Amino acid sequence: MSSTLLSTQFNLPGQVDYYKGKVREVYTLADHNIVIVATDRLSAFDVVLPQGIPYKGQILNEIASEMLKATEDIVPNWLEAVPDPNVSIGVKCDTFKVEMVVRNYLVGHAAREYTAGNRKLCGVNLKEGLKVNDKFDSPILTPTTKAEQGDHDQDISKEEILAQGIVSHSDYKVLEDYALKLFERGSQLADQRGLLLVDTKYEFGKTPDGKIVVIDEIHTPDSSRYFYKEGYNERQTKGEKQKQLSKEFVREWLMENGFQGKEGQKIPELTPQIVNSISERYIELYEKITGKAFRKAKVEDIEARILANIKTHLSK
Repeated sequence: MSSTLLSTQFNLPGQVDYYKGKVREVYTLADHNIVIVATDRLSAFDVVLPQGIPYKGQILNEIASEMLKATEDIVPNWLEAVPDPNVSIGVKCDTFKVEMVVRNYLVGHAAREYTAGNRKLCGVNLKEGLKVNDKFDSPILTPTTKAEQGDHDQDISKEEILAQGIVSHSDYKVLEDYALKLFERGSQLADQRGLLLVDTKYEFGKTPDGKIVVIDEIHTPDSSRYFYKEGYNERQTKGEKQKQLSKEFVREWLMENGFQGKEGQKIPELTPQIVNSISERYIELYEKITGKAFRKAKVEDIEARILANIKTHLSK
């Protein structure tokens, strides 16, 4: 099995802060820059699984950086450099406390709410007569509050966000505009690969000089759901499951083995075979989403490689 990156404990030049997220580690530097290391940790149901997945960090980092570059002409972003396959460096932003979730199909959380009889999601009215996986007339924005560590994100409407002063009217208008522009471009890019961008989430922040930019990752299989375009209409007409491209397959495997992140449930053992199969699926995701062959980075001493590449970049 390939070496995996489960954590880093770097002491970088100019480092003033460190934050460990579920799958990423963030180093804040004194010059208002941040260094984000994408590890091979795998999160599902808000739980980090004990085994790492070979190349997962590289895959997510490289998809995200490619998608940010493919959208920077319409929406500014935080990214400045990718000095290593697992690392992105950019400007530290003051993060908005909402995530802008854009949906174009009745899937996942939206489908569960709809099936339960709810016809309004985050203040958006949903028409009668929809089936799971049906396409909406146009993409809808269903924001969530950005949860503190360990908590779940909560649905919230535009009206509630403005009434509670979570985001100002003028800023929210920009977030709304940017999220829909990004989704439109993401859908165009997906279409070129024979995919349908089903839903996704975007996070935004303000740079020190007050500019609103998209931050974190966009259009990756961890933040987005894709359907295969070919056969979508036929499967929908027959009421069959859609072929999808996301990390949903990991959630499905965990559920089949009795785990949904609930109290008292035990994480099933991820055997070497399961770990490698997940790694192969992530590589498939990368190649399908980007249209490029995946080139595996050297992993013999992955931490040393990453640290050397970061330091070389920072010394320029």
